[in-house]
Amino acid sequence: MQTNNNSSFIISYLNLRVGLGFVGFFLPIILIIGSFIFGNCSQIQPSISHYYYTVMGNYFVGSLCAVAMFLFFYKGYSKTDSIVANIAGVCALLVAFFPTDPVSDSLCQFVTNNRNGSVNAIHYAAAALLFSSFAFFCLVLFTKTDAINAMSVHKKSRNKIFVTCGIIITVCIVLLAAFNIIGSLQNVIEKYKPTLILESIALFAFGLSWITKGEMFLKDN
Repeated sequence: MQTNNNSSFIISYLNLRVGLGFVGFFLPIILIIGSFIFGNCSQIQPSISHYYYTVMGNYFVGSLCAVAMFLFFYKGYSKTDSIVANIAGVCALLVAFFPTDPVSDSLCQFVTNNRNGSVNAIHYAAAALLFSSFAFFCLVLFTKTDAINAMSVHKKSRNKIFVTCGIIITVCIVLLAAFNIIGSLQNVIEKYKPTLILESIALFAFGLSWITKGEMFLKDN
């Protein structure tokens, strides 16, 4: 009976990881489509965070709160896992409740808010640390194993996915930083929504890494 209970617990925990992955993976898609359907707005926002001000704002905040709650209760193989997860959880809440400055010419604005430099700075610092935590999970924590010599074929395959996702997230962070620092670059490519695209790619990688961690595929026996 104890074995069955442990098996059920493990399966439930893996399913939670998969669920977290789906939340992150589909967040950009749902925000964009939801804003169009429920807000009758075809204007693409400059970033994921700017959907806070659209009709999908509650979904944006709710998704980040759900991610934060899971991360607060996440237990990995070591104390480091819990520390990184807690940091990421706090950052997710900061991103949700310290919104970025609104776009003055947005046609989709559903919520009004005054610009605040301090709140905006907290938002971007928390977002940068949140994505950095995601990359750390992929590159360092998810690739761990109890016994390297006994690493299964599927575990090796999962590690390749983790490393790839971690590299993608890291590259997105670097490009986002470059875009925000180099003013001349902003003027050239801003119309292509580079922040939204890079954030979406990073979230896709984040989602895929957690779905893989939940062993939705490449599952060990």
